[in-house]
Amino acid sequence: MPSIAVIVLAAGAGTRMKSRTPKPLHPLAGKPLIAHVLSAAGELHPDRIVAVVRHERDRMAEAVLEFAPHVVIADQDEIPGTGRAVEQGLEALADFEGHVVVLSGDVPLIDADTLRALIERHEREGNQLTLLSAHLSDPSGLGRIVRDEAGAFLRIVEQKDASDAERAIDEVNGGIYVFDATALRQALGTIDRANAQGEMYLTDAAVRIQATGGRIQAVPAPDEWAIWGINDRVQLAAAAHVLNDRIIRRWQREGVTIVDPASTWIDVDVTLAEDVTILPGTQLHGATAIAAGATIGPDTTLVDTEVGEDAVVKRTDATLSVIGARASIGPWAYLRPNSVVGEDGKIGTFVETKNTQLGAGSKVPHLSYIGDATIGEGSNIGAGTITANYDGVEKHRTTVGSHVRTGSDNVFVAPVTIGDGAYTGAGTIVRKDVEPGALAISVAPQRTMSGWVESNRPGSKAADAAAAAGTQSPNA
Repeated sequence: MPSIAVIVLAAGAGTRMKSRTPKPLHPLAGKPLIAHVLSAAGELHPDRIVAVVRHERDRMAEAVLEFAPHVVIADQDEIPGTGRAVEQGLEALADFEGHVVVLSGDVPLIDADTLRALIERHEREGNQLTLLSAHLSDPSGLGRIVRDEAGAFLRIVEQKDASDAERAIDEVNGGIYVFDATALRQALGTIDRANAQGEMYLTDAAVRIQATGGRIQAVPAPDEWAIWGINDRVQLAAAAHVLNDRIIRRWQREGVTIVDPASTWIDVDVTLAEDVTILPGTQLHGATAIAAGATIGPDTTLVDTEVGEDAVVKRTDATLSVIGARASIGPWAYLRPNSVVGEDGKIGTFVETKNTQLGAGSKVPHLSYIGDATIGEGSNIGAGTITANYDGVEKHRTTVGSHVRTGSDNVFVAPVTIGDGAYTGAGTIVRKDVEPGALAISVAPQRTMSGWVESNRPGSKAADAAAAAGTQSPNA
């Protein structure tokens, strides 16, 4: 490939989004729009990438550098228009000679393969400008590609400047360009703002290049979504569906069973192994990774969570957690950050964990809150257990050893340690450490007051039932 530099335009306010968030930072499949564009640009292995920013400059620059630290940030001044943005991007490429690829930060479905094909076409044909176009059923609002009778490129006309005949054209400018650097510099030095919007149009550079005998070609994209810009929430949702469909088809071809693609959402950075099964209503976000043979769902959301081989995660919400091989999670489990479930472990129905490590083969079957705790191997935590980890000022840790059996409805008042092999009785409040192999119980003798219902609830159904029961023969 020839020498390549990329300029990414991200200076606009994106007012049609009606949002406090700059348009290029709206999320799509787990990444901001501009991160998808930067990813495609990076796959070209260019000499340099420049991002041109203006609206919420610091916020935009921070986001760009988070995803692509090597990018050069250029600032657009008060002169409006894409032509001016590219001109200032070129200032950061002052000594560059080669091909300049211009991308928009709100066109997230462009891919590196399409860009490579465009660059190769540009190089092979000896063009000064090669641009990507698309034929759309509804081209409203977009610049039209005007060709002569032989189909050769003539010009680009913006919607507001187009005649009725030109507006009837369905081939649109995709806003994705490959320029010869020298031709681009010369053209930008001659364009003005004599148009309906009073802006420096980058598209006017095509007119100047052509006027000096430069060769220009408009190449239709193989997929119209490659050039689709996101201007409002409707288009954002539509792009999300398109990208999600692509992601799902890719994983299906890699050996993943996705039972209901329509109700399944998978982010671009998620990784799935062969023979994973995804059941309906599942969302996999961030850097989630699922190992071979695991079953996820139905109705499950995992964020930045690692799932081991052959694990089953059902009707669960988990974030920043690790689930070991063959573990069983849910239904109706809630794993908050830094929850680690060991191999063959179990987090059951209506269990919440937070900052907790559960050892191999240990189980928290149901109706429990386990926060700031370490539990060893092979232990069983009884139903209704609570780790009372907060004293009103600080959090404290509960440590449960291996092969421990705790009774139902226990409260562990942290900091507290239950030793290996220990037992606790039902209803126990553990305030002191329990030594290995010991039994801990809360001693509170049961009192039974005979005749209490008859005395205190006379005439009630309970009193009538008690009276009737009292007259029955024990052998009845």
